[in-house]
Amino acid sequence: MSPTEPATLARITGIDATLVRLPLVHSQARGAAGDRPRFVRHALVRVCDEVGTCGWGEVPLIDDDGWRLLVDDYAPALLRHTWIRPTETAGAWADLPWVPTVAAGLDTACWDLWSRQRGTPLSSALGGDRTAFTAGSTVDRQSSAEMLVLEVNRQVGSGYRRVRLEVGPGWDTDVVHTVQESFPFLVLQVDAGGRYTESQADLDALRALDDYGLVAIEEPFARGDLDAHARLQRELRTPVALSTSVDSLETLDRAVRAEAAGALSLRPSLLGGLTPARRAHDRAADAGWDVWCGWDGESGVGRAALAALASLPGVSLPSEAPGAGGRFSRDTVRPPVRAHEGITPIPLTHAGLGHEIDTREVRRFAVDSVRLGEGGPADAPA
Repeated sequence: MSPTEPATLARITGIDATLVRLPLVHSQARGAAGDRPRFVRHALVRVCDEVGTCGWGEVPLIDDDGWRLLVDDYAPALLRHTWIRPTETAGAWADLPWVPTVAAGLDTACWDLWSRQRGTPLSSALGGDRTAFTAGSTVDRQSSAEMLVLEVNRQVGSGYRRVRLEVGPGWDTDVVHTVQESFPFLVLQVDAGGRYTESQADLDALRALDDYGLVAIEEPFARGDLDAHARLQRELRTPVALSTSVDSLETLDRAVRAEAAGALSLRPSLLGGLTPARRAHDRAADAGWDVWCGWDGESGVGRAALAALASLPGVSLPSEAPGAGGRFSRDTVRPPVRAHEGITPIPLTHAGLGHEIDTREVRRFAVDSVRLGEGGPADAPA
């Protein structure tokens, strides 16, 4: 908001919450006997004002408890809450059990609404200054080094310039070496997912990874073990990156003071929305850390918000974005949020998220819906 813009209370008159069952693409879906589902459940939320302007957000991978908390507690509390800027919406949930994914969906919807009311792109409202960002891809552990090289080759062929490899004890230095031999100019980082300890063997492996010129070694130790991460960071030239260990601004402050890392994966769903994610970006960038935007399985609505977040000036590393294949066989926005030749554009010609919500697809995959207050326009999916 500019200094001359009048401060007006935002009045949300209606909230729609829709539980959708989204189909995964074939390569990520398995049958009932497999280890992955064919579908995943997300909640899409829409907040509307008295003139019919609406904003959208997403709660990814929601369970029954999260859905009930969304429709019985969080959404009604937001309806009763008054605010001027979306940074003030968190006060609505001060007396509720804190569930960051649920808060994140509503917080994002309020940012989208606020941006649309002012006719500005969400990226600009957040303070972003990019027209596009470099996209990164993640490659999970494969059945063999040969299969890993084939998968990395597929990502490189799709235009990705940075690949993030899943590593763990026994699957680390050798596979990084193999990938670097096959793709010597590829930017690599690794995600350890908290699989290491401070045993001598594990520390030796992590020290060995330091010789490969990686962008970052993400979450080597157990979630929240800032002391162990700080001890390792003092030994390495490679930045240690924190991801799931940073679930609040207070935790990030402790990590910065302890010098527990040199990089941060911004996860709005883990932090509670765009408001705390933007503040975490500022804190990490001020500390000299590298920053990128992580991904928690969001569909098109959530990915559009992540793209806007990736436009912030302190986002210095490639952020997660799917290529042409994507994760879902059907999407919730048009056009889909995609990387092309390793680059994801940030919409600047439309207000808010910059993508049209495909309400027909939302209705198609809806398994439950709730409308609170006066609701929205007639095309509401609920």
